[in-house]
Amino acid sequence: MYRSHNCGELNASNINTEVTLAGWVQKSRDKGFMNWVDLRDRYGITQLIFDESRTDKTVFELAKTLGREFVIQVKGTVIEREAKNKNIPTGEIEILVSELTILNSALTPPFTIEDETDGGEDIRMKYRYLDIRRNPVKNSLLFRHKVAMEVRKYLSDLDFCEVETPYLIKSTPEGARDFVVPSRMNEGQFYALPQSPQTFKQLLMVGGMDKYFQIVKCFRDEDLRADRQPEFTQIDCEMAFVEQEDILNVFEGLTRHLLKEIKGIEVEKFPRITYDYAMKTYGNDKPDIRFGMKFGELNEFAQHKEFPVFNSAELVVGIAVPGAGNYTRKEIDGLIDWVKRPQVGASGMVYVKCNEDGTYKSSVDKFYDNDDLANWAKATEANPGDMIFVLSGPANKTRGQLSALRMELATRLGLRNPEEFAPLWVVDFPLLELDEESGRYHAMHHPFTSPKPEDMALLETEPGKVRANAYDMVLNGNEIGGGSIRIHDKTTQQLMFKYLGFTEEEAKAQFGFLMDAFQFGAPPHGGLAFGLDRLVAILGGQETIRDFIAFPKNNSGRDVMIDAPAAIDDAQLKELRIKVDIA
Repeated sequence: MYRSHNCGELNASNINTEVTLAGWVQKSRDKGFMNWVDLRDRYGITQLIFDESRTDKTVFELAKTLGREFVIQVKGTVIEREAKNKNIPTGEIEILVSELTILNSALTPPFTIEDETDGGEDIRMKYRYLDIRRNPVKNSLLFRHKVAMEVRKYLSDLDFCEVETPYLIKSTPEGARDFVVPSRMNEGQFYALPQSPQTFKQLLMVGGMDKYFQIVKCFRDEDLRADRQPEFTQIDCEMAFVEQEDILNVFEGLTRHLLKEIKGIEVEKFPRITYDYAMKTYGNDKPDIRFGMKFGELNEFAQHKEFPVFNSAELVVGIAVPGAGNYTRKEIDGLIDWVKRPQVGASGMVYVKCNEDGTYKSSVDKFYDNDDLANWAKATEANPGDMIFVLSGPANKTRGQLSALRMELATRLGLRNPEEFAPLWVVDFPLLELDEESGRYHAMHHPFTSPKPEDMALLETEPGKVRANAYDMVLNGNEIGGGSIRIHDKTTQQLMFKYLGFTEEEAKAQFGFLMDAFQFGAPPHGGLAFGLDRLVAILGGQETIRDFIAFPKNNSGRDVMIDAPAAIDDAQLKELRIKVDIA
């Protein structure tokens, strides 16, 4: 037996107990006649003491050879600690060691295994197995486990059944790029790794499974960022004989359950807003509603006043920034430079200071009087002491720019408290979106999303106005889940493929198996998928997902620890009948 107890459980009630512990040397302090060693495992730290007068000489001398991260086993007696440490659960005791075994020596690690480490991100990614020993990463992985267990518990209690679906599937042209896998047995043919188990979970509904879920790996070969990885994990769910309201209620319940069990927070019924309202009011379809700064459209009050910039704009829109009326000119100029950055792309910004006496001072006083600016304040719900920032230009582009400014200001003002949670539903998404380059419509969610029945007639005349039976759950400005009611009959699915530009032959080649299944009695069904990585990170109070993934990739999609992706040898390429031509 390597250990009778772990390094986080012993306390004063165990004094005089003989114990066996095993773990890693966190650090040691050699005082000549006395040597203390902090022994660490996943559960905590226990102090060991080697005393020249009480410890066997061989054991005492061996203890002096211990280095950081050596793996050791000790046997000894729990004794009361003279200098108690109230910061750790084991701080009242220490182990007077009688036996010491070095299970494995260790090189000096390339960074300190401490909560506050001296290791940069690149070196910690290369030695991720060492980084996992640090409490912040270890605790993030344990936190992820806790969330996943609560998800399984909640869904299982509602009679959902976890079913595994295939990883080697067929490539489809919709969505992001697929990762492809060559088939040795089928020359010139390839599998794809799933971006989602979408068609399989629909087939499970045809198969009568009724309520399905799966915590599943998915893969997308797309550009990466802090909250995106080439392989990610979904809480994937589907239900039969349901309408949209049924699904919203179930997964609103799941989210409330997680917030209560994981964070101890009670949340009332989630607000619901339409996609159009979200875009008009917040400039994006995943608004952060922990704070205000709603958009105020100003065309009515700002145009036809001799200011050519606003007169020529499709949209003039502003936000009121609480308490920002005391911003200096230097601070305002800094924000103007910020919105002019290529990442935002605004050509400039107008500002209005709302004075405490009810008057206004703006950067366009030459063109607008106090009554005009009072209307701006009313439209943006500005109060005395606030500052109004106004952008103008093409409607969609300008809303996106103002949304970026809104989030930046909220961050600077400390309004994005990671311990405050504000979930909501965004509903009534457009079914289709136009790709300006190709001139073709694409499914905003995926081609299996059902149109709103009342909008079906618009498919022939105004396809861009058709609303989808789709919904997203948003938490603190992040989309954490999305889904839809699915098409469940062959005729409607064929019609959808037609409007997406598929020929009959293409649709049959890609999705014939699904349309065939619909002819054998497919029930009405719908579902939703949460992004587990992002959900866990937000619940953990973080913006990025990497520390909640055991072995993440970097921004180039590489695993720098194992050096993947990597070339394969010529024999493998020959066996797969693949020729690689690298210019």
